Amino acid sequence: MQKQEVGKVVHFFGKVSVAAIKLSDTLKVGDRISIEGAHTNFEQTVDSIQIEKQVLTEAKAGDDVGIKVQDRVREHDTVYKVLP
Repeated sequence: MQKQEVGKVVHFFGKVSVAAIKLSDTLKVGDRISIEGAHTNFEQTVDSIQIEKQVLTEAKAGDDVGIKVQDRVREHDTVYKVLP
C-alpha cells in the first residue's frame, strides 16, 4: 500500500467525532485516508471537509480543516492519503 502524508491532527472533537487537521497537501472528498499514531491506526474515506462550517469538496496545503472520523484520533496523529 502506497501512501502520502497530507496532514497532522491538531484537535479532536469527541462529541461530534470530528478531527481538526492541518493540511500539508491537497485533500478531496472521496479520498481514502489512513490516520496513524501511537494509539491510532485506521482507514476511511473522506465523506466531507469543512473549513469554519463551510462545506468544501477539496482543501489545499496550509488549510485547517474538519473531517468527520469513524474512530477517536489524537493530537499529532499523522494523516496519509492512500494512493491507488
